[in-house]
Amino acid sequence: MRIVLLGPPGAGKGTQAKKIANELGICHISTGEIFRKAVTEKTPLGKKASEYLDKGLLVPDEIVEEIVKSRLDMSDCIKGFVLDGFPRTVNQGESLAIYMDQKGIKLDRVINIDVDTNSLIERFTGRRTCESCGSAFHIKYNKPKSPGICDKCGGKLIIRKDDEVDTVKKRLEVYKSNTSPLIDFYNAQNLLINVDGSKAIDEVFSEIMKCLKGE
Repeated sequence: MRIVLLGPPGAGKGTQAKKIANELGICHISTGEIFRKAVTEKTPLGKKASEYLDKGLLVPDEIVEEIVKSRLDMSDCIKGFVLDGFPRTVNQGESLAIYMDQKGIKLDRVINIDVDTNSLIERFTGRRTCESCGSAFHIKYNKPKSPGICDKCGGKLIIRKDDEVDTVKKRLEVYKSNTSPLIDFYNAQNLLINVDGSKAIDEVFSEIMKCLKGE
């Protein structure tokens, strides 16, 4: 099965993508994880990407598309995949469609996880990340045992720059102007399914799986 996950930043796409991939035995491709790894390792791509990510801006299409297509060409994607973080614009969606046509494959479903803006801001600004091991916590939903201290390695918990209020608001504005049109793009192809992302993680996952199974 070949699936695309849509939804604003903080909607839980990464969490749901991993659960879907595990359940269906397919590949999870996260552009966010790819870029964060590149930024941490300070690769040429990482340096280019960080110029945009630190400001809450989208990484240019040509950089993202090159990375995603290279990943899709790997053998573990033959059985299927779930794309998390791509496409983000109609242009990227059209590029993906051309790529898939050339490969003789098609998308099966596009899941749009919908969450209201205020909830998203709360999710982001409450995040805390370990500067040593990268483990993630939340001051409301996933509290560390000791405030400001990582449960796993004892490292210091920090607020990432892209989790700061101003950056979050900018990311949501960018999403609305650039990514929202994708909903119409995929709806016109009868591929889109809307899911309420404000529910508990397991409830959202259950709803997604019912949709994918046609229940």
